[in-house]
Amino acid sequence: MNTLSIEEKQNETTAPVEASGSGADRPKQRRRRRGNNSRNKPRQEKEIRADWDASKYSVPVVEGKMRFQDFNLPDVVLHAIADQGFEYATGIQAETIPAALAGKDIIGKAQTGTGKTAAFLLGIITDLLDFPITERRRLAEPRALIVAPTRELAMQIAADAEGLSKHADLHVVSLVGGMDYDKQRQLLKKRPVDILVATPGRLLDFVNNKEVDLWNVEVLVLDEADRMLSMGFIPDVRSIIRATPRKGQDRQTLLYSATFSDDIMNLARQWTLDAVQIEIEPEKKTTDNVAQKVFLVSSEEKYKLLRNYIRINNIEKVIVFGNRRHETRSLSERLQKDGIRAALMSGEITQQRRIRTLEDFRSGKIQVLVATDVAGRGIHIDGVTHVINYQLPDDPDDYVHRIGRTGRAGASGTSICFACEDDSFMIPEVEAETGVKLECVHPDEDLLAELN
Repeated sequence: MNTLSIEEKQNETTAPVEASGSGADRPKQRRRRRGNNSRNKPRQEKEIRADWDASKYSVPVVEGKMRFQDFNLPDVVLHAIADQGFEYATGIQAETIPAALAGKDIIGKAQTGTGKTAAFLLGIITDLLDFPITERRRLAEPRALIVAPTRELAMQIAADAEGLSKHADLHVVSLVGGMDYDKQRQLLKKRPVDILVATPGRLLDFVNNKEVDLWNVEVLVLDEADRMLSMGFIPDVRSIIRATPRKGQDRQTLLYSATFSDDIMNLARQWTLDAVQIEIEPEKKTTDNVAQKVFLVSSEEKYKLLRNYIRINNIEKVIVFGNRRHETRSLSERLQKDGIRAALMSGEITQQRRIRTLEDFRSGKIQVLVATDVAGRGIHIDGVTHVINYQLPDDPDDYVHRIGRTGRAGASGTSICFACEDDSFMIPEVEAETGVKLECVHPDEDLLAELN
């Protein structure tokens, strides 16, 4: 796609923020130049040496599907992919990885659960291994920078990066708000940073304090750009981009958004150059692999229905959404009293507790996560079989984001709504938003039975 004729002037002229000392007399780091022939050179052997036989990762050819071994990824990357049981690339991965490895800028439209995180991470990790920096590197100068709007999303991306690079000698660091600043500073000083994942505000804190230098960033990823726009982070993102090299040969940029609004496309044109535009399932708001049902109940019956539905169906990983903090807190406490392994996820709990709660939910120690919409949007955990809307959301767009927590990456899922006299009027609006006619039924008697 063509870019605007004039790029943001600041991005072309602003001097870099220095992490330490003066940058005027320090040697310039070698940066990959896009479009050269160096990618055809043999991958350096020391970067792929591992006690693993790539021939063990044998995935059968299936028409219409791309295998990860078809992308010419390093053996250490294939090893990590095999460890996680991945075999075939999703649609966004099949389109993103070749373009990323070719050094192209990318503007991608994809919902959560499509595999977009792995798509850009596999490209970044391969790029860092294919183009190693042999000379001595300074600390706190990342080669790849990923910016995400929320703490939960940034930390999930960092965890995914560590998982996909665990057999490679790469250093991944996350900088997010709500965490100990000094501990994050120590991680930057531990060794040169290869991949930095950050939220805009905390990253700018480090940049403005001259504790992070972005002038050698080779790959920049802006994830969920639409959310950063709606949350008011774009001025911060502009400041971050001005601290990186120029777009084009000096910096590869990948921007992902769930929507391609005029505002997002205008930003994309400013920040990318001759970008490849990728759209995955642009017309579907919900997926066919998520079964959707509405239970028509009174407000007094909702809790009994929730408790009994979880127990009777032996549900082990479910997210229950409520509209208000105090409602989710009360709901979590009632479930715990009834012997159900539940935990709260809302803006009122501390970051350390949020991290611990998500880890326990991921591992199965917690079976029910009770969340508000703001907290729930940052939850990206595979294996969630059910989403229950204890109250229908005030905004039908929130319904789409809620059910996106299940049925991820092709897995099946179930979305249940409890509609009463207070919120059933939202059903037509949800149907209009999703284009799906919801099945509305009355629950069976056993689902409304009192607790023995």
